[in-house]
Amino acid sequence: MNNFQSRRIVVKVGTSTLTYENGKVNLRNLEKLCKVLSDLHNSGKQIVLVSSGAIGVGVGKLKLKERPKETRQKQALAAVGQCELMFLYDKFFGEYNNYVAQILLTKDIVLNEFSKQNVVNTFQTLFEMGIIPIVNENDTVATDELIGANFGDNDNLSAIVADLVGADLLVILTDIDGLYETDPRNDPNAKKIGIVYHIDDKIREMAGGSVSNRGTGGMATKITAAAAATAAGINTCVMRGDDPDYIYKLLNGEPIGTMFVAEEGKI
Repeated sequence: MNNFQSRRIVVKVGTSTLTYENGKVNLRNLEKLCKVLSDLHNSGKQIVLVSSGAIGVGVGKLKLKERPKETRQKQALAAVGQCELMFLYDKFFGEYNNYVAQILLTKDIVLNEFSKQNVVNTFQTLFEMGIIPIVNENDTVATDELIGANFGDNDNLSAIVADLVGADLLVILTDIDGLYETDPRNDPNAKKIGIVYHIDDKIREMAGGSVSNRGTGGMATKITAAAAATAAGINTCVMRGDDPDYIYKLLNGEPIGTMFVAEEGKI
């Protein structure tokens, strides 16, 4: 499957890709991701980055031993971490002569047709200006998300954003290189699924639980996001995020990660 023709691409990156186990920022991964996305942008592609990590980065910045459980503490850490995260994105993208803009969303905004259209207009204007939008949920006010009842997670948010902007490809970067028939952490002979044409109960059962103790989602949330995106006519790839150069291979049609094929006739 050749994704080279994809012009508008949404890339979602998770906390586990952006940070180390101790909560500190993985600068090598972050810088390389910005370099690859800048290069794709320079080639004429329109890029949207949906970035998790605000709370995780806040934990690392304040040198906390563990992620707090209280919502108000998570909100405070999100405020600290989002500032640090955008500073780093601005720095690294700026080194490759690209500008970024921050868009923080809450679910009520995209459910209201008037405010939703304003968001779409903002994205379109940023594309026209050659600016890369960086999206996250507004964790400092979206308390429902922090307890699992708003967007739910940034995997779901990335599918919503991909639909909002009319993307033709959604790339979800994570700490596992696709969907496996069994848990590869426990089964060394686990078989990876290369292409999924239809997401059914069998596929959902393969997803299992969370693969990281630093993020809020696991493979199950990525399957849910892929189902929403493919239903909207958007090809979706779940792939490893530890080496952003793999995005080039994906766009060149190499068998990277697991590709969830858009529903026929929806593009």
